[in-house]
Amino acid sequence: MKKQAFNPYLPSWEYIPDGEPYVFGDRVYVYGSHDQFRGHAYCLNDYVCWSAPIDDLGNWRYEGVIYPKISDPLNKAGNMCLYAPDVTVGPDGRYYLYYVLDKVSIVSVAVCDEPAGRYEFYGYVHYADGTRLGEREGDEPQFDPAVLTEGDRTYLYTGFCRAGDKSRSGAMATVLDLDMLTIVEEPVVVVPSEPYSEGTTFVGHEFFEAPSIRKRGDTYYFVYSSIAMHELCYATSKYPNKDFIYGGVVISNCDMHIDSYKPAEKPMYYGWNNHGSIVELNGEWYVFYHRHTNGIPFSRQGCVEPIQFRKDGSIIQSEMTSCGLNGGPLIGKGEYPAYIACNLFCKHESMYTASEGAWMDSRFPKITQDGRDGDEETGYILNMRDSATAGFKYFDCHGIKKVSIKVRGYCMGAFEIKTSWNGEPLGSIPVGFSNIWEEYTADIAMPNGVHALYFTYKGEGSVALKSFTLI
Repeated sequence: MKKQAFNPYLPSWEYIPDGEPYVFGDRVYVYGSHDQFRGHAYCLNDYVCWSAPIDDLGNWRYEGVIYPKISDPLNKAGNMCLYAPDVTVGPDGRYYLYYVLDKVSIVSVAVCDEPAGRYEFYGYVHYADGTRLGEREGDEPQFDPAVLTEGDRTYLYTGFCRAGDKSRSGAMATVLDLDMLTIVEEPVVVVPSEPYSEGTTFVGHEFFEAPSIRKRGDTYYFVYSSIAMHELCYATSKYPNKDFIYGGVVISNCDMHIDSYKPAEKPMYYGWNNHGSIVELNGEWYVFYHRHTNGIPFSRQGCVEPIQFRKDGSIIQSEMTSCGLNGGPLIGKGEYPAYIACNLFCKHESMYTASEGAWMDSRFPKITQDGRDGDEETGYILNMRDSATAGFKYFDCHGIKKVSIKVRGYCMGAFEIKTSWNGEPLGSIPVGFSNIWEEYTADIAMPNGVHALYFTYKGEGSVALKSFTLI
């Protein structure tokens, strides 16, 4: 049976950021790095893979571990992390996994005969004389590899460039031979870093990290994270390794720049870095990106939104929603988990999760879970204090007369229910102290039609929100 698709699209206890989606056969496969719940750093776990039928995008299947981090000869002790990877099908029909370990500046490659099998270490990207890319004098450090294979050539894109760092030129493109390892065209800069952007179309949205490459028709789309971090931008060219021109923002993981339902510069979630790509599924295009949970930068979850192209090939920035791959609004009946909130904010406004370099404190609501990393515990929203608001978009509502919520915590107050973040409440649901999940219900008539739903806590103490039910 087909399921509705939510954001995040994987189970709430799974943390797969940096998503690179590909259609192989009749399934879409997502490759990414692998964070831990309450992790102390990025990408602490082994590479795993998830897939779904392209005609049933709510039914995701765990494919298992495809590459343990100790598989690389340089990481037998497992003391290095597997950063964001990418996958391409080589001229020989095999699947090649490109990645960088967190303490070295070279590109590693693994290979497998199937999309989600067990990948085996294959080698390091190198020049014709055997010198590894990133280790020759004058090379820039390698980071976040993206790959595109066309015929007998594979284009490798890499780079990491903080604002103000003149030692990093920008995103680089390198061309590899049939063996998927040997360089036949040396690195060239395709998108500039911040110190070298003057006079280009990229000023204000210079390359930071997270390169990804896709082709639509005769146009190459280079997707990347800008120096603002929260936004995935794109550039286009008719060539894979030159003449890229800045296009715009595809998605922001705090909904910055979106002005359709709030002021353009008001953050509606707590953003931080962003990484993902675009893919065509069933004739529609989507952007895969990630959000931040648990009030820290290191527990990231994959999300998806549909994207629209204008006639000239430019992309309209997508809005963060709860329904992502669903192909439309969610059914306006029944119970929904709180972790699918696409908006989360309070009176203490912050664009970034790691405000001023520190973990977010108890003033801020956050999506979290019980248990430890790997425990299949359903997520919920913690730290909802006075003014904290969780937003869910969108629902096709008809005949809703009551709304229930499940909460727990040291609290005394009420949740106001609205259909816009700053609108008038349709009603409120009083809540009180409980050490266990307690359900509260109120008569709240919802207007018919497609709506966003916002739950704002007003009162004393702190409350956790597990779910809500439309009746």
